[in-house]
Amino acid sequence: MTLAPQTDSTSAKSTTEPVTDPAAKKMSSTLVYDIRNSRYLNITGRCTLRCQFCPKHNGSKQVHEYQLDLNHQPKAEEIIPLLGDVESFDEYVFCGYGEPTLNLDTLLTIAKEIKRRGGYVRVNTDGLGNLFHRRNILPELAVSVDALSISLNADTEQAYIEHCRPKLKNAYQGVSEFIRLAPAYIKSVQVSAIDGLEGVDIAACRQFVEASGAEFKHRMLGVVG
Repeated sequence: MTLAPQTDSTSAKSTTEPVTDPAAKKMSSTLVYDIRNSRYLNITGRCTLRCQFCPKHNGSKQVHEYQLDLNHQPKAEEIIPLLGDVESFDEYVFCGYGEPTLNLDTLLTIAKEIKRRGGYVRVNTDGLGNLFHRRNILPELAVSVDALSISLNADTEQAYIEHCRPKLKNAYQGVSEFIRLAPAYIKSVQVSAIDGLEGVDIAACRQFVEASGAEFKHRMLGVVG
């Protein structure tokens, strides 16, 4: 999971489903939240990683004042009415405490609607979508996704397993291959690694990312949201 860049909490707001929703289990879910001039879309709580540094695995699913815990898997028809005026936002970002590509049909449907309205779409991902779905999903994403923000977080498989604790076999190879493939499909690809994780060589991460044709983002441990 990759979360939003750090900003002042006064610049953000969240949108939950209306309290008049007859399905009580859905009433408390924060599906949309705003940071600066970006609207974030929280479409799943499921993830292919169990990162030891993730707040979700350390007792919190909060970013600023926003509780991002989901009590159901949202569908496109729940999110689309909450998109608002696309001209009011610089971008729409699929990001929460889950991996957006695990709710792929919902992601693609919403992204296509945003593009139809003239908006800009970015997906924050752990880069394991191809491995999870057992196919290359990048051509599907390319139809309506302008940018990817991919979490690498390690320069070796050993460090990746230690810090990211993947649920899938061959996950490090999977994310590495996804990073190598992505620039051929998506216009803007940014890949991050976190400074402060034991045994991770940030310079080696940067070298791999830039050799793959993507932009490298140097993040700091403990800075979330």
